[in-house]
Amino acid sequence: MSQPSRIDVLGEHEDRFDEILTPDALDFVARLHEAFADRRAELLAERRRRATALAAGNTLDFLPETRAVREDTTWRVAGAGPGLADRRVEITGPPERRMAVNALNSGAKVWLADFEDATSPTWHNLLSGQLNLLDAIERRIDDTTPEGKRYRIGDTPATIVVRPRGWHLDEQHLLIDGRPAIGALVDFGLHLFHCGRRQIERGSGPYFYLPKLENHLEARLWNDVFTFAQHELGIPHGTIRATVLIETITAAFEMDEILYELREHAAGLNAGRWDYLFSLIKNFATHGPRYVLPDRATLTMTQPFLRAYTDLLVRTCHRRGAHAIGGMAAAVPQRDPAANEAALTKVRADKEREAGDGFDGSWVAHPGLVATCRAAFDTVLDGRPHQLDRTREDVEVTAADLLGVHRLSVGLPTEQGLRSNVAVALRYLTAWLGGSGAVAVFGLMEDVATAEIARCQIWQWQHHCSRLTGGSLATPDLVRRLIDRERAALLGEGADPALVDDAVRILEETALGAELPAFLTTEAYARHLVRIRTAA
Repeated sequence: MSQPSRIDVLGEHEDRFDEILTPDALDFVARLHEAFADRRAELLAERRRRATALAAGNTLDFLPETRAVREDTTWRVAGAGPGLADRRVEITGPPERRMAVNALNSGAKVWLADFEDATSPTWHNLLSGQLNLLDAIERRIDDTTPEGKRYRIGDTPATIVVRPRGWHLDEQHLLIDGRPAIGALVDFGLHLFHCGRRQIERGSGPYFYLPKLENHLEARLWNDVFTFAQHELGIPHGTIRATVLIETITAAFEMDEILYELREHAAGLNAGRWDYLFSLIKNFATHGPRYVLPDRATLTMTQPFLRAYTDLLVRTCHRRGAHAIGGMAAAVPQRDPAANEAALTKVRADKEREAGDGFDGSWVAHPGLVATCRAAFDTVLDGRPHQLDRTREDVEVTAADLLGVHRLSVGLPTEQGLRSNVAVALRYLTAWLGGSGAVAVFGLMEDVATAEIARCQIWQWQHHCSRLTGGSLATPDLVRRLIDRERAALLGEGADPALVDDAVRILEETALGAELPAFLTTEAYARHLVRIRTAA
């Protein structure tokens, strides 16, 4: 037997954190880290090699070596666990206390408790999020506003599904043998250790959304993590259920393979539309004007290359007995009645399209959108919990269809689009640095994914000196002028000057440099959000 890992908790201690950071829970996370850290490192190295090849001009196609998996019509996935058979509405958000109560009581079938894109990964947010999930499952969560309004969980709460961080993120407040722990395994391990059995006893189970996967080997790693963790904790094999977000362009070519690797634990796939756009822009940012996309607001899911992606997802899922879950409706209800009706009309059309295309459910970011999404799926489902019987045999999607960004029905980027990207990125980063990971900006709920689209488009447009509608060019000087203007606007609204200046530096480094960094938040996390406790 090897000696136990040396575990150092460097984050500040707060009230009740010891309920999560128990010796046994930390030892479990350490065992996960020891078992899988090397494979994770190898897979991240492979990501970098593949990104370099794409940047050099390579393209993508379906894998010839896994053709047999795709063409074998006999295999199926485990499918829905208890409480997951009906997923017509899923609400997403950070695992904050009030959000937890509102989401669980919203009328949605599923609450996606998001430790990834919707959470600013401060030590406080991550540990309090784990406590909130534990309290929610124990039905002891309680939140009272300063005005005296009390929030409690109702009798029929949504099923909880947890999204841990992606494989690329570390947790620098927790060291294992002197190395930062793997963020994904910290989030997964602490939740499974404390809540897995409790969820099983309450007729549900430990369910997870897996973000940012880039290929089927990364799915295989998660499957091995699940198998190991269930054995270590004495949980029956296959109890864990996972839904994979297809939110990278590389994963879109390996949907069958991803489900196959996770088949004993797989429940479905989700069309993570915003991260998908980010991934496509990032991976083809250097390929020239052919891959320059116009304003984000014009990139609706009716565009041919996005429709190919979602149609292929539904077909792949339903052939394998897996749920197909639609993308995020990012609108938030507005005070102005006309603006609110316009927002709801867009959401209604989006959800009706998804339900008509065969999806089994979809995401919303706000409780005020639950009824709109539910109505769209109620009409199509007509009393059924899903539409797995719609196998979409009419769908045939080629590599050219998935990569056909030139087949757009919209034109050039606009200066308004550039201005919007700067504003969204700066406002989101300012909030993220202040500890908020899901932020309403100009009527939309923004998270890391949409901020990533914004800064990647800024980089791509100025890198290629793209011509904007009206004839002006996207240049670094123009971007800097827009940044200065937005900085002044934020300061005029009372934003913290230190946070704004840090946000400006992050945006300039990640959107105006010679190279396009893979992620916006990795360096920003290490530089700005890591707070190591000081000796007493």
